[in-house]
Amino acid sequence: MPQHVPSPPPLSASLERGDLHRAASPRAPQHPPALPPQPRRIVFLAHRDLGNPSAGGSELLVDRLADGLTRLGHQVTLLCGGPAAFRDYRVVSAGGAYGHYLRARSAFARQVGETDLLVEVCNGMPYLAPLWHHGPTLCLVNHVHTDLWRMRFGGPLAPAARLGRRLEHWALTGAQRRSLVVAVSPSTAHALRAIGVERERIRVVHNGVEEPGPRADRSPDPLFVAVGRLVEYKRIDLLLRLWERVRPVTGGRLLIVGDGPERERLEQLAGPDVEFTGHVPEAEKHRLLCAAWLLLHPSAVEGWGLVVTEAAARETPAVAFDVPGLRDSVVDGETGILARGESSFAAAWCTLALSGHRRELMGKAARDRAAGFRWDRTVRQFRAVASEAVRGWAP
Repeated sequence: MPQHVPSPPPLSASLERGDLHRAASPRAPQHPPALPPQPRRIVFLAHRDLGNPSAGGSELLVDRLADGLTRLGHQVTLLCGGPAAFRDYRVVSAGGAYGHYLRARSAFARQVGETDLLVEVCNGMPYLAPLWHHGPTLCLVNHVHTDLWRMRFGGPLAPAARLGRRLEHWALTGAQRRSLVVAVSPSTAHALRAIGVERERIRVVHNGVEEPGPRADRSPDPLFVAVGRLVEYKRIDLLLRLWERVRPVTGGRLLIVGDGPERERLEQLAGPDVEFTGHVPEAEKHRLLCAAWLLLHPSAVEGWGLVVTEAAARETPAVAFDVPGLRDSVVDGETGILARGESSFAAAWCTLALSGHRRELMGKAARDRAAGFRWDRTVRQFRAVASEAVRGWAP
């Protein structure tokens, strides 16, 4: 089975700062802070940074890992496409949205140089880093895009979908064959196994969430929220169709939070009592997730479904489809409901909307489960795998 990385014991404040010595007593000699364990210099190679307008869960994960590792004393660089935003760690742009895939190798050589570990974030289109980087590499996978290629490139672009799928699969099973692979959920680990990645190379490191802070008020009237990038596989169009069946039963409002290339088309499909908020600041997202009666997640596939855990931390249960990733972040019947089809999704939506007591019980269970997923834990687990990748590398 893929190996779940156990949580290392909590670090003391001195260890979190990178001091590997025990805190000295007043009489003990003072030692200078030690460097963090290997790998000290870590480079993430990813499609976007968190400041990109199209950033999503993958970019948030990389940002939290890079920021957390930086705070632990590591020297972290993110090499990505598009404009590079300022962070507490170094961010380097390798070029445009797609051209940077071809320029990543030369940008790495010119602007980054030597590193102890290169982490390739494999989100469909690969960089094939192990073929040109002569050092330890680690592959980070949110989800395998097997079926998403067909959703993104349909009709006359079907040959591009077949090419992309084959290239992704070869990269994960061929180019990365000597690297450890970090999956963000058991579903992603299963998908990796299905395309031929050996289970001995897979490590599962879950996403985390921030401490949510004081909860805002729940809406007195029915309020349902969907959060995410407005792209094909999120299936917001399906949610809008189901809303026409649900609205006469529940009343209330449906909020679509997020932006993306599908927004204009979706706004044309939307019926009454639907509002598109666009991208919102974190404080407003917090308020909406607290106010919502339910989080709705109609996506066809996810790596984990980070917003499910964000909502859970605010005692808001989810209704989602029983698909990869979401079946990991939602405990069916306990922290939300997993639907097997459109009719069962609409039925679950109506049932929970009409039962305040059941929603409250699920919300509390969701909050308790979300308490086990925090970013500091994710960073410690990832650092353990990073150290393993360096120790196990052989030229």
